[in-house]
Amino acid sequence: MTSSTGTSRPHEVVERALDLSTADGCVVIADEESTANLRWAGNALTTNGVTRGRTLTVVATVDGAQGTASGVVSRSAVTSDDLEPLVRAAEAAARAAGPAEDAQPLPAPGAASRDFTAPPAETSSAVFADFAPALGESFAAARAGGRELYGFAHHQVTSSYLGTSSGVRLRHDQPTGTLEVNAKSPDHTRSAWAGRATRDFTDVDPAELDAELARRLGWAERRVELPAGRYETVLPPTAVADLLIYQQWSAAARDAAEGRTVFSRTGGGTRVGEKIAELPLNLRSDPAEPGLQAAPFVVAHTSGDDASVFDNGLPLAATDWIRDGRLERLVTTRHSAALTGLPLAPPIDNLVLDGGSGASLDEMVAATGRGLLLTCLWYIREVDPATLLLTGLTRDGVYLVEDGEVVGAVNNFRFNESPVDVLGRAVEAGRTEKTLPREWNDWFTRAAMPALRIPDFNMSSVSQGV
Repeated sequence: MTSSTGTSRPHEVVERALDLSTADGCVVIADEESTANLRWAGNALTTNGVTRGRTLTVVATVDGAQGTASGVVSRSAVTSDDLEPLVRAAEAAARAAGPAEDAQPLPAPGAASRDFTAPPAETSSAVFADFAPALGESFAAARAGGRELYGFAHHQVTSSYLGTSSGVRLRHDQPTGTLEVNAKSPDHTRSAWAGRATRDFTDVDPAELDAELARRLGWAERRVELPAGRYETVLPPTAVADLLIYQQWSAAARDAAEGRTVFSRTGGGTRVGEKIAELPLNLRSDPAEPGLQAAPFVVAHTSGDDASVFDNGLPLAATDWIRDGRLERLVTTRHSAALTGLPLAPPIDNLVLDGGSGASLDEMVAATGRGLLLTCLWYIREVDPATLLLTGLTRDGVYLVEDGEVVGAVNNFRFNESPVDVLGRAVEAGRTEKTLPREWNDWFTRAAMPALRIPDFNMSSVSQGV
């Protein structure tokens, strides 16, 4: 997809939209997106491509006797001729709406981004300059080893330009890279998956992934059937990420204060301050986290229980959600912070769990008497918001460990677990490392997690999934 507003640069589009506004307040977000990708199947590249696009979001606010209303309109492929109709549409939406419950004064400007007027950052096929030849070498190794590689490498750079009628002028460039590789035996009866998150593909090694996948395919040469039940289970970092990302998405303070979530206290209020993990674990977010850098200010395209368009431009800082096993913060906007009496803690686009022993995944497996080692989770769905009970499936390899050795692959399972309960029952956490969530990586990729040992992970039924 290619779109533009004529030859206007993003900051010019933002300024023009603000100039066109006749509302009492206005927020304009221009997101410039550039992507590059590679696909492969059966040890051969199949497709590659580069795309560019722009999405423009206009938030109009209108003051009235009963309060301030807001209207939000987002459109892609906006031309210069479309700009004024877009602004007028946002204003019309605001005038037609009732007072916004989350209405707040637009944040005052701090220091403007020095590169606000600079062209957007871009990616291109050059991002794969070193990765692609190494991938070709892994194809050759896979062919020689009797396995087939399938996968997808995706790199995206989004430059977000934020301007408001209160004078905020901020800009953030966000690179996001994902790599997923699936290896199959020639008869396709065995499969294994591995994924990596990266900012620029300089820190991912296709040969390393292929070796990891080859080892897992080797484990699966022996098949063991197990019934449903509770098993000591080692969850690798990717599975921990998928569980805790969903937990974080469910951590809105207002929902908890109103008695609707796992973070609601019996009798009223929230569980902030309660111990929820026996291990001294820390769950945190930080816009400046090395390798996981994220926007250092709020960019909210819509309002909800965990975000407010009125907060656009608020600065973000390192935030502890869980500290030493105790619930420290829940997600708040300025509005929900005032409602709940909790500190302001907007969402941040990364998540880190640390405080473990530092043991590697292999070391944790070696310390297992009898249990299961998972590869990843998928098709995760919420069953009960009051307990945050989730269900989902294992995929691409569940392995039986006996006396510290992987002795074969077992059948897949459906699981039923709450991430909060999993944290509470974990008896060991390993080394924290960057990881790619399998289920949620279309929406969230910046995570660093340890493996967790759960003494009684609930495999509720046998699944025929692969």
